[in-house]
Amino acid sequence: MTQAPFRIERPTRATTATIFASPHSGRDYPPSFLRRVILDELSVRSSEDAFMDELVSAAPSCGATLIAANVPRAYIDLNRGPDELDPGVVQNVRGSGNNPRIGSGLGVIPRVVSNGRAIYSGKIELAEAKARIADFWQPYHAALAAEIESAKRAHGIAILFDMHSMPHEAIDAGLRAGGRPPQVVLGNRFGAACGGDIMQRIEAIFRKEGFRVALNVPFAGAYVTQQYGRPARNQHAVQIEIDRSLYMDEARIEKGPEFDAFRERMSGIVRKLADLGRPAQSVSLAAE
Repeated sequence: MTQAPFRIERPTRATTATIFASPHSGRDYPPSFLRRVILDELSVRSSEDAFMDELVSAAPSCGATLIAANVPRAYIDLNRGPDELDPGVVQNVRGSGNNPRIGSGLGVIPRVVSNGRAIYSGKIELAEAKARIADFWQPYHAALAAEIESAKRAHGIAILFDMHSMPHEAIDAGLRAGGRPPQVVLGNRFGAACGGDIMQRIEAIFRKEGFRVALNVPFAGAYVTQQYGRPARNQHAVQIEIDRSLYMDEARIEKGPEFDAFRERMSGIVRKLADLGRPAQSVSLAAE
């Protein structure tokens, strides 16, 4: 790696209890990793939430912290648990039996990228998998947990927005005939990770901006929302998935001609999401 596993961009003065995270936008690929994979460079990048960190880059100017991965998802998935090891790609690991993420090849050390394309021709050693977790996964989550605790100390509440993007074809595939796909999917693990009032306010922000919004289907949230969403402790986590086709060429993994305008649109949304964690708002939300 030529950079740290992640970067934290903090505001000059923290004025909100909100934190924005982008765990899948990393694009710092180790040359040794690229020499080892059996995919071309464009294919191995297909699992990125490309440019998501740029779309929410206004967070610090809104008084919120942004934590964004540099390490790429194909190398290690920061939205998986450290025990979600796939025996199909890591040596000397026992099968989990009932973990659908591992079963689909999307454990903490991914076996595949989008459309089920294999990353490696064989398996990596368990020691290497553990080293990636120790060097990249653990520092990211230690930093994320620290930011959440800092927000709670300052405001009595923390609201984590875990930012992701979704392939347009994946949304279309699950539609009934004649249906219109959601452009934004908000996931709070069906209420377990974020309180209902906060979810309603988040949904209203996106709908007012003209987005078609779905709740928890087809994406309810993964490790981050499961680990950090504790509404009873005034600690809320929401996974936000945005349709990639709105701002990029998915096949080429390039910004589309509408990218700058969409980023401005997202900056307005980031500002409104950050407002949910302002003192007057956070006091009322913590009391509910």
